[in-house]
Amino acid sequence: MKKRIAYVGMYFFTLLLIFMIQKPLFMLYNGSIEKGIGFTDYLQVMAHGASLDATMAGYLTVLPFLVMLASIWFKRFPLKKILWGYLVLVAVLVSLVFVVDMGLYPFWGFKLDASVFLYIDSPKEALASVSMGFILLRLLVILLLAALNSWVLLRITPAVLEATRKRVAGTVGMLLLGGVLFVIIRGGVTESTSNIGQVYFSNDPFLNHSAVNPDFSLLSSMGKSQDFASEFNFFDEEKRAALFDGLYPTADGDSVVQVLNTQRPNVLIVLMEGFGGAFVEPLGGLPDVTPHFNRLTEEGVFFTNCYANSFRTDRGTVCTLSGYLGLPTASVMKIPVKSRTLPSIAEELVRVGYRTDFLYGGDINFTNMKSYLLSKGYQHLTADTDFSLAEQTGNAWGVNDDITFEYLYRRLKDRTESPWHTAFLTLSSHEPFEVPYHRLDEPIPNAFAFTDDCLGKFIEKLKQTPVWENLLVVCLPDHGFYYPREGLQTAPKFYHIPMLWLGGAVKQPMKIDKLMNQADLAATLLGQLGLDHSSFAFSRNVLGSGYTYPFAFYSFNNGFSFRDSTGVTVFDNPSESILLDEPSGCADRVDKGKAILQSVYDDLGGR
Repeated sequence: MKKRIAYVGMYFFTLLLIFMIQKPLFMLYNGSIEKGIGFTDYLQVMAHGASLDATMAGYLTVLPFLVMLASIWFKRFPLKKILWGYLVLVAVLVSLVFVVDMGLYPFWGFKLDASVFLYIDSPKEALASVSMGFILLRLLVILLLAALNSWVLLRITPAVLEATRKRVAGTVGMLLLGGVLFVIIRGGVTESTSNIGQVYFSNDPFLNHSAVNPDFSLLSSMGKSQDFASEFNFFDEEKRAALFDGLYPTADGDSVVQVLNTQRPNVLIVLMEGFGGAFVEPLGGLPDVTPHFNRLTEEGVFFTNCYANSFRTDRGTVCTLSGYLGLPTASVMKIPVKSRTLPSIAEELVRVGYRTDFLYGGDINFTNMKSYLLSKGYQHLTADTDFSLAEQTGNAWGVNDDITFEYLYRRLKDRTESPWHTAFLTLSSHEPFEVPYHRLDEPIPNAFAFTDDCLGKFIEKLKQTPVWENLLVVCLPDHGFYYPREGLQTAPKFYHIPMLWLGGAVKQPMKIDKLMNQADLAATLLGQLGLDHSSFAFSRNVLGSGYTYPFAFYSFNNGFSFRDSTGVTVFDNPSESILLDEPSGCADRVDKGKAILQSVYDDLGGR
């Protein structure tokens, strides 16, 4: 009997040790030395993360425990033969999750969760940001770790268990051990059960992320309910409504600032991949990275205080084209039953006679983009397969921006039908930042400089065509970018983005400094065109007199930020803690952010 209890304990603690050893390796891989992380920080990460490590080890111990319980009633039990397949599977999965989590963190800035499954259905695009050598090396590491972990787990497993004479007493003893295992899995006997927030201990998000067990992060996110209306219920309905009231007015008011000289311009929206304020000098970004965009800000309507609503392309695209808020735990684009119920700029323009199309040089099926675009009023789609094989392979993500901008120019310069709306998503300013352009030494700024060069040349050529006279060009990013890359996606700097309106349809150059969001484009544009935008419940006409309380709301992975004239607050949902509060002590910002998050989940749940 002692051998059975000893084996369950040894198996559990072996897994616990494996999980704990992973933490300093994760930290070292992700630049802990460069970040100035000290020895005590490693110990704290391991100590605080041990509770989730124990929970995950407990889950993986359940099957061996049940096998031990059954073995009591056999004279001679071939334990290793029975558990061999399970032990190898555990070793492989633990190794796989660890390496994938460690490798993705520099790109994502958060721990591995179920969002990884949103991208593996398009493996070409999911792997486009990295080289084949990068992939092969990590596959080799996974195989080596899986082999090592398999050897360890099989080594500690007895080949055969002999019968015990006290079967009833042994069964009772094992059941008591099972009770202990249940408490470990649950996370204790208190009301709170195991959750990611329990291992957070620092104001440094990197240390908190390092403490989170990646297997638990993945498992818990997979188990999240899809009943959106039941999530993030911070307040009762009366208080939520009171806090939310007036934040998103649907009425413009008595007057509207008109920046266009026509209500029926042709509309071109250029969604620029990751083109955040980090590289735009007028927004405080690096000088000389985007000289063309910098110059163009003096020629059009430049919105200087705009913030992205989310942190990835699939989410930012929906924020822009549907005027909907980004969600911290889900991508609406990947849920067709929900995304098709959203309003969209294209649909509203189609209703008044516009022809619509969408251009993207990559795989338009990625993250369910094609389904979303077609359901939202885009009548014609152009993607990578419409280009030659040589053009498709010029960039890991697809067709480079110089080719797609030139394609767009040829499509527009002789276009005679009117009115029309075209949306174009660029892609070259994305990992791995390899572009056919070499003005700057650093690859990341150089990639953004390439997109800027393509945009500048495109605009100058378009100015020479008749199309320019009645054209509105809206340039804005799908999301922001933090440079240098050690910044995390919780930082407000990541979300500050430029929005620029150009073209012959613009009355005169103007700078608009009102605090606003990317999602406000929909109501603002439709307001300028004299079209109803009341169906865009989370988009505001920032040029209407009804916009009296400027603020910006944006979400990151399971968190949000709220910014108004009083300052900015960043809130982390799992730990229910404030990550940034400048100036501190403004609970009103947190409450309004919570009310918005609760409201948008209620709205989505009802769709």
